[in-house]
Amino acid sequence: MSWLNKTVWITGASSGIGRAAANRWAALGARVILSSRKKEALQEVANQWTEEQRSRSLILPLDLSQSEQLPGKVAEALQWAGTIDVMVHCGGISQRSTVLETTLEVDRRVMEVDYFGTLALTKALLPHFVERKAGQFVVVTSLMGLFSSPLRSGYCGAKHALHGFFESLRAEHHDDGIGVTMVCPGFIHTNISMNAVVGDGSQQGTMDAKTGAGLSPEECAAKMVRAVERRKPEVLIGRFEIVGAYLKRFAPRLMRRIVRKAAVT
Repeated sequence: MSWLNKTVWITGASSGIGRAAANRWAALGARVILSSRKKEALQEVANQWTEEQRSRSLILPLDLSQSEQLPGKVAEALQWAGTIDVMVHCGGISQRSTVLETTLEVDRRVMEVDYFGTLALTKALLPHFVERKAGQFVVVTSLMGLFSSPLRSGYCGAKHALHGFFESLRAEHHDDGIGVTMVCPGFIHTNISMNAVVGDGSQQGTMDAKTGAGLSPEECAAKMVRAVERRKPEVLIGRFEIVGAYLKRFAPRLMRRIVRKAAVT
């Protein structure tokens, strides 16, 4: 598949999987829209590209927690690109705290960014896809969207909710030529655990051992792009941890025992 003259819009593009995906698509010849809260970090991503790659990119800062601003961001993106072919939802935050420790305000914050912000951007862009009878949503959730583990109650709730929403969208708009690819990474070596919020809303500030030993963001991005090219409905990315998705489906009782005892950080 050729990405020339295709436009890919990526949230969470300033770091981790989003940054690696942006680099990958830029190298493949796509026009890339880079979005996150941090304009300076987005500029650092683009500064590492060739002049030709930068000429087909747009830095478009946005905050997923400010849902009311997102329709305006869609208008800006369309004014620059004319058309959007792929929307990659990679922005979000994680959480590391028990249910008892986690305030409802923290749960709401995680849900606002990971779920409602993603929905708001999707709903603002969807009419463009419907009008064109083409388009693909790529939703980077997590294996935690398929099964849950301790210390991630709010995060798991938001990721499970994304699967429910986008499965419904896929069914409603199949005949409009709109695709949905759910990307479910396991442990990927990013700063997700360092930036995760704990029970009082502050940052954890430390790297989980399993995250530190995970796949590289570049390997994850490569697998994700291949799945998007094949318009796969879902892709699991990781090492042994992806077995959990199959155990949850075919041996749920065993999976519950494993999760209770497993090291999850």
